[in-house]
Amino acid sequence: MALTKKTVTGMKDIMPDEMVIRDYVISVITETYSRFGFTRIETPCVENIENLTNKQGGDNEKLIFKILKRGEKLNLSEAKEEADLVDGGLRYDLTVPLVRYFSNHANELPNPFKALQMGNVWRADRPQRGRYRQFMQCDIDILGESTNLAEIELILATTATIGKLGFKNFEIRLNDRRMLKSMAAYAGFKEEDYDNVFITLDKMDKIGLDGVTAELSENGYSKECIDKYLSLFKELESYKNDGRGAVEYLSSTLKDFLSEEVKNNLTEIMDAVNAAKEADFELVFDPTLVRGMSYYTGTIFEIAMPEFGGSCGGGGRYDLMVGKFTGNDVPACGFSIGFERIILLLMESGFKVPGEEKKTVFLIEKGMSSERLTEALKEASALRSNGQKVLVVKMNKNKKFQKEQLTKEGYTEFIEFYRNPLN
Repeated sequence: MALTKKTVTGMKDIMPDEMVIRDYVISVITETYSRFGFTRIETPCVENIENLTNKQGGDNEKLIFKILKRGEKLNLSEAKEEADLVDGGLRYDLTVPLVRYFSNHANELPNPFKALQMGNVWRADRPQRGRYRQFMQCDIDILGESTNLAEIELILATTATIGKLGFKNFEIRLNDRRMLKSMAAYAGFKEEDYDNVFITLDKMDKIGLDGVTAELSENGYSKECIDKYLSLFKELESYKNDGRGAVEYLSSTLKDFLSEEVKNNLTEIMDAVNAAKEADFELVFDPTLVRGMSYYTGTIFEIAMPEFGGSCGGGGRYDLMVGKFTGNDVPACGFSIGFERIILLLMESGFKVPGEEKKTVFLIEKGMSSERLTEALKEASALRSNGQKVLVVKMNKNKKFQKEQLTKEGYTEFIEFYRNPLN
């Protein structure tokens, strides 16, 4: 039986033209984040299964690629439940591995610790445009900083990076999980219903107020709770272009459910980011922003790009997650760029890597003597020593077509070497 040449569903081969852009984007990310003091680390792609299924990852825990035990540990005949078969899984994000890493090495790391992590993650998700089952994430996180300096630095570093890649007029949407919970409490929802209410709220941009009303009604919530809840969003429409005003309104309306700290936190972030930002973007307070991960405890944010029509990254504060490993909570906050979606947009726009070095081809006629070949290789080595990119290949019969194909790969200069130097 012939082997299958197609990739596994939801995964893709990366062609050379895309790889050039991916390498460039990685270099921009690394250089820009290093200017903000982030240090690059790496964690294994496989995590202990108990770390991945600790009810912190939301729906992603349903999408884990799980790994069977190996050797003597795998006993199929006596297995009664999944735990008897599985002890590991491919990571579905970089946050869980980072927290494990920090918990294991905290005594060896600076405080606060500013981490940069890039690597593939895996989710058994439904593939679609810009979404794969294997994809790269690029995360920056600050652990050990309890003030909103962490959020401010994360937003400034991330937006500076996206700006350097040529994107403009994007949005950073900002909210706070404590604000979401206070709005639900004000409306009279039970605490155990919050997550289900938020799942429906998260669809606001797709189904609108009427759709949210209908879905909450279908889920059995009282008309009184629903009307009181959605009255907040109706009132907020008048503050659409006034983030500070929206936060002030909610803080005043929810004063019996919300601490002054949340209002101050959000307004300080907005003021500081708008004053210090490098890139061209809008910072928008979005009371419908939810973010799916259960581990978020405070500020949350998301990147919205009109070119993609959806989220191209996000993050937030997760102050209680380290304590799951060590028993002692450590303040933590992170921001992840949607790397694959950024690459997709750059590819679709015909993006060319700026300032690429000249690429030269040495075309070597077949049947050349070893002495003549050595001359060509020495010349190529000299150019490479001066920083040039030189490809040495045999000359095809159809030289014109060969040059056309190499030109598509970015080669601009062709030097031909024949058996007879006089040719």
